[in-house]
Amino acid sequence: MSGRLALALAFAAATAFGRGEMPPSIQEVKARHEAQLMARPGVVAVGIGRDTDGKPAIIVNLDRERPEVRASVPAEIEGYAVRVQVIGPVRAQ
Repeated sequence: MSGRLALALAFAAATAFGRGEMPPSIQEVKARHEAQLMARPGVVAVGIGRDTDGKPAIIVNLDRERPEVRASVPAEIEGYAVRVQVIGPVRAQ
């Protein structure tokens, strides 16, 4: 194995175990997944808030209770908790 290949494999392994890179911020994670979350029926907003333990979380807001949508939203995205809450319809003022 060449020295370059060995170095590349070592770097890839270190990155895979979370070393060598900073984890993405919650703002970056939200930005990457917002369009996919907003595409679900009844999702009126995606934001950032806190989970029940006070840790940063992605908040998915629904216009009304929708069990099928609630069930389709992952509990976690890229290490951040996801909360679903009903806020009602959103209207422009």
